[in-house]
Amino acid sequence: MWIVKVGGSLAQDPRLPRWLEMLAEVGGGRVLVVPGGAAFADAVRASQAHWHFDDLAAHNMAILAMAQTAHLFHALEPRLQLAGDEEAIRKSLRAGQVALWMPLAMMRDAPDMLTSWEVTSDSLALWLARRQNAERLVVVKACQVLPDLTLAELTRRGTIDARFDQWANDAPFPIAVVDRDSIDRVRDALLGDATLGAPPVAARARRVAAGARPRRKPV
Repeated sequence: MWIVKVGGSLAQDPRLPRWLEMLAEVGGGRVLVVPGGAAFADAVRASQAHWHFDDLAAHNMAILAMAQTAHLFHALEPRLQLAGDEEAIRKSLRAGQVALWMPLAMMRDAPDMLTSWEVTSDSLALWLARRQNAERLVVVKACQVLPDLTLAELTRRGTIDARFDQWANDAPFPIAVVDRDSIDRVRDALLGDATLGAPPVAARARRVAAGARPRRKPV
């Protein structure tokens, strides 16, 4: 299974329908789409800044933001099958469909390691990839992503969240962070006609093997 996290920053991008169409057409039976929070999550941040409520409430509101983006994706591409739990995900994939995660089960009654703004939909996609024993994780961003940057460098630039690099440290699957213009590369890789290149985790491993110390933003 591939997990493809489509960033909420694409929610108003004209490329979004093409991304969803491509995933629906070539990802049947093997792709699980994770939605970002989009402007819905930005509204949560603004509301918390105004009212100063705790991060637990903000986390649950941000999960609802991801759910709203999932409904948006489904409205744009109905072939994506909304799936709220692991059984629904497996059922969709067994039927040859593309699953679209509805992450309401990630809401929390008490604070834990997930209830922080250091953990966004990026790290939730990584968390889910581990639980699902994913073959690969692809994170699609609206901003430019230079191909040779490590996860630590992407963290420092604010491209991915503060926990992602740390949690990806021993991931048993390759991770690729790509930009919105990489649709053909991802499509070809799904079809087996190309690769996405050396993932950032592998690039970091090579640096460590060569004696360079990996850089990481403090969390």
